[in-house]
Amino acid sequence: MPDFAYTARSIGGGSSAGVIAAPSRRAAMQLLKARRLYPLEVRDVSGVGTTKGGLSFPARIKKEQVADLCTQLADLLSNGVPMLESLAILQDVTVHPRLKLAVQEVHDAVAEGVTLDMAMAAQPFAFSELTVSMVRAGQEGAFLEDALQRTSLFLRKQDEMRAKIIGALTYPIILGVVGTLITILMIVFLVPKFQPFFDRLEDSGSGLPLVTVLLLAISHFLMGYGWLLPIPFAGLFWGWRKWIATPTGRMWWDTWKLKIPVMGAVFHDAAVSRACRVLGTLLKNGVPLLKSLRISSESTGNRLLERVMMQSAENVTTGDTLAKPLASSGLIPPNVMAMIRIAEEANTLDEVLVKIADRIDQQIERKLEVLVRMIEPLMLVLIGGMVMFVIVGVLLPVFDLNSSVS
Repeated sequence: MPDFAYTARSIGGGSSAGVIAAPSRRAAMQLLKARRLYPLEVRDVSGVGTTKGGLSFPARIKKEQVADLCTQLADLLSNGVPMLESLAILQDVTVHPRLKLAVQEVHDAVAEGVTLDMAMAAQPFAFSELTVSMVRAGQEGAFLEDALQRTSLFLRKQDEMRAKIIGALTYPIILGVVGTLITILMIVFLVPKFQPFFDRLEDSGSGLPLVTVLLLAISHFLMGYGWLLPIPFAGLFWGWRKWIATPTGRMWWDTWKLKIPVMGAVFHDAAVSRACRVLGTLLKNGVPLLKSLRISSESTGNRLLERVMMQSAENVTTGDTLAKPLASSGLIPPNVMAMIRIAEEANTLDEVLVKIADRIDQQIERKLEVLVRMIEPLMLVLIGGMVMFVIVGVLLPVFDLNSSVS
C-alpha cells in the first residue's frame, strides 16, 4: 500500500503533517477527514523514481510514453468507457512510476470535479503545455478523443525529431568530451613537468611569453581549485532554473532566446507552428475564433507570442481581422501573414493554418539538419584550438631560448 505525505489543518486551526498509508490519494484524503483533519496537500512518496546510494533520482518521462497514454485514453473514450473508469484502467496498466503517479493524481482530481485539462496542468512534470492546451481544446470543442489522438501524433513527431538530433550530435558530443578531458589532463599533468625549466628561464631574465604565463595560471588554478569548479556552475544552473520559473524570468528568457543566432529562428518557428496547428484544429472543429485564440496562445510555449495572440483576440473583438494585429506584432513571418490574410478572405483559415504548421515543421527539420552538420567541424576546430594552445604555451619558450642562443 503506498504512503502519502500530508499537510493538514485541524478543527482548532493547528497544523499537522505526517505520512499515511492508503490505497489511493482520494482514500488518504478520506482517512484524514475521518480524523477530523482538513488536508491542504497530499502527495504520494512511495515508489517514485529510483534510489542509488540513498539518493532518489526521479525517472524522466519520455514523450513517447505520454503519447501512448493519450492514444490509450482516446481509444477507451471512443469505445464508450467513462472518463473515471478509463483513467483507473490506465493507472493500473501504466508501468512508469512517475507517470503512474501523474495518472493517479489526474484520476483523483477528476473524481473531485476538476476538468481533465486542469488536472493535467497540475502535473507539469508529465504533461506539457501543448498537451494541456490540446486537451482543453478538445473539451471546448467536444472532440476530446480526436484531440488526444492529435496530441499523441504531435508528441511522437517531437520525440522523433529529438531522437534524430541526439543521434546526429552523439559523435560531436563524444568528440568534445574526450577532447576536453585530454586537454585538461595535459594542463594538469604535462604542463607542471616543465615548471623547473620555466623557472630557470625567469631567473635568467629571459621571461616567459604571454601564452605560457596564461597556461601556467590555468594549470595552477586547476591543480589547486579545479575540484571546486562544479559547485558554482551547479549553483548558477539551479538559480537560473528557479528564476525562469517565475513570470518575469520566463518572459525574459522567451524574449531573449528568440535572439540567439541560428537557434533563435528555430525556437521562433516552433512556437508559431504550434500556435497555427492548435488554432487551425480548433477552428476546424467549430470552436469560436476568440476562444480558439485564447486556447492556442497557451500552447505556443513562448510568453511573448502568447501575449501577442491575446492582444490579437482583444483587437478582433473590436472588428479587426486576425491578420492585422498579428502583422503589427512583427513576430509572424511575412509569408505566413500573407497566407493568413488570403485564407481569411477565402474563409479557409482552419485548413490553411494546419498547412502553415506542416510547412514550418519541414523548415525546422531542414534548419536543424544544417545546424547539426555545422557542429561537427566547429567542434573539431575548438578541440584543435585547445590542444594547440597547450602545445604553443609549452614549446614557445623553447623556440625563444633557441633564438636567443643562436
